[in-house]
Amino acid sequence: MTSLKKGIVSVFACLLSVTSFAQTADEIVAKHVEAIGGKENWLKVKSIKMECSMKAQGAEIKMNIAQVNKKAMRYDINVMGMSGWSILTNTEGWSFMPFQGQTKPEPMTADDVKSGQDGLEITDDFLTYKASGKKLEYLGKDDVDGTECHKLKMIDKDKKETTYYMDVDNFYVIKKSQKIQANGKEMEETTMYSNYKKLPEGIVFAMSFVSGFGQTEIVKLEINPKIDESIFKPTK
Repeated sequence: MTSLKKGIVSVFACLLSVTSFAQTADEIVAKHVEAIGGKENWLKVKSIKMECSMKAQGAEIKMNIAQVNKKAMRYDINVMGMSGWSILTNTEGWSFMPFQGQTKPEPMTADDVKSGQDGLEITDDFLTYKASGKKLEYLGKDDVDGTECHKLKMIDKDKKETTYYMDVDNFYVIKKSQKIQANGKEMEETTMYSNYKKLPEGIVFAMSFVSGFGQTEIVKLEINPKIDESIFKPTK
């Protein structure tokens, strides 16, 4: 085979490989979306309320979350009898955490508000990634604590990377890792998901997850509750 023919074959093989991986990523995402209840059901979710229990450093933390899709989110936290809260909207954020030394509500930095915007999206990450201008790469298979997983990397417009690990059997995400900025340093944040439950609304939700902060259990979950949006204003 001439060098020219070898080169053509090599380029063709490379293109086939790239196309195959793109098709594989699309197929995996389609199966994942179906597994978690389907796009139609998820797009009906406009608001949520959650009651959570977290165990961290031997302490039990109670947390209530109220969120309006793509608009605002509020966390209310109780730690050892002290109450705090955190609010994030499209344009600003506030926090009051007395157990972290805060004596009054303080505004979030512009960077923190910007980095938290993805969290305002209630729907699953894979439902809207294309519309958000994100790209997806299939990285093959990997093992997560004995579970074989599909490994996919999502890259947003700011080049922020998030890696997802989906169980090859049920297509649920069991692990997510991303690089974050904390105290001026780049760190990797990992979250493990489990105890998936199908809700009456037809969507499937992970009711347990473990992160660097500890283990969290969702005790109660309401879909599309009425939320008074005045709670997204900082209180004194």
